[in-house]
Amino acid sequence: MSEHESHGHDGPLLPAHSGGRRRGKRRSGCVPILLVLAVIAAAGYFFVRSLDVSNPFASEAEDFSGPGSGSVAFQVAGGDSISTMAGNLENLGVVASADAYVEAAEADDTSRGIREGVYRLKKEMKAADVVDLLVSGTTKGTSFTFTSGKTVDEVLALLVKDTEVGRRQYDAALADTAAIGLPEAAEGSAEGYLSPGSYTFFPDDDATSILKAMVTRTIETLEEADLAGASERLGYDQHDLLTIASLVEAEGSLLDAQGKAKIARVIYNRLADPTSETIGRLQLDATVNFARGEKVAVPTQAQIDEVADSPYNTYTNAGLPPGPIATPSKAALTAATKPAKGPWLYYATVDLETGETKFATTYSAFLQLKDELDAYCDANPARCGR
Repeated sequence: MSEHESHGHDGPLLPAHSGGRRRGKRRSGCVPILLVLAVIAAAGYFFVRSLDVSNPFASEAEDFSGPGSGSVAFQVAGGDSISTMAGNLENLGVVASADAYVEAAEADDTSRGIREGVYRLKKEMKAADVVDLLVSGTTKGTSFTFTSGKTVDEVLALLVKDTEVGRRQYDAALADTAAIGLPEAAEGSAEGYLSPGSYTFFPDDDATSILKAMVTRTIETLEEADLAGASERLGYDQHDLLTIASLVEAEGSLLDAQGKAKIARVIYNRLADPTSETIGRLQLDATVNFARGEKVAVPTQAQIDEVADSPYNTYTNAGLPPGPIATPSKAALTAATKPAKGPWLYYATVDLETGETKFATTYSAFLQLKDELDAYCDANPARCGR
């Protein structure tokens, strides 16, 4: 019985006829039949949609024809569902619609095997092509990370180990300074211009593109650090400031921001007055290590004399070395552009494990710090390279 019938007298649904038939009797024959027909029609509609047979109400998911252009880095995180990936791909402009990717992925039984990682794709790709590339893994990138304080040789050694590019290719790329975007101020040397950090490299990346990515990031970092403004304020060109930052990094990698800023101040103080007792010489162990191509905690006098003629030996040469000796961190760049205020001309790291460093304004005070370092080395000869 219908809802209207249960209440009896709701008024006529159709105009009254002369025969005066009861409304309830008329509806009892018509409404059930209409309901049945409606159910049958709905079932038929969904059946047709399931078969996708010329359904005028069906619409195909918007898709690009491909093959696409440009380059897009697409990250697949662990646990990403097909719909999550589809939405991310649409947002990046890789596929025309999330639905297109979902349909293509569900039609490919192997799509469940897509692994997490970063993939290089293109903009405006056909959804099925995207699935094929992700499944094959041929565009999956390799993560590469290195910390600050590295020389070019050290960075290249890591690259050769972690990429499929050989040392000869990297050396050739370094020689083409324009191709890797090296500034003219670098005077042909990439030392200090290969920015530390994390990168993702792809199978089609060659030595030039890899090194260019590092140089590009360095230039961006220097702009963020406002080296141009610091250059005007401090009276040193940007290449010199990068060199000072590399010295701070090599000498004070274990120090906090304040400690690095104080080392930078010592460097500036020594450079500012060539008539002082330090006669403009920086006398930094890190520059001796760079000249020798070997890192030791405390170089001996014999090791210093071994590279006496090197322009990087700041014990025998006044002023800055020709260029950077390591890749500086952002903290070292900040220290070089915003040195601490103080009269210090000397410092000594008296504990090589913790990096504890003390500062002095006179040579006699420095000798006391040196005695403290010697005592530490006597107790820890291996750490001091003895």
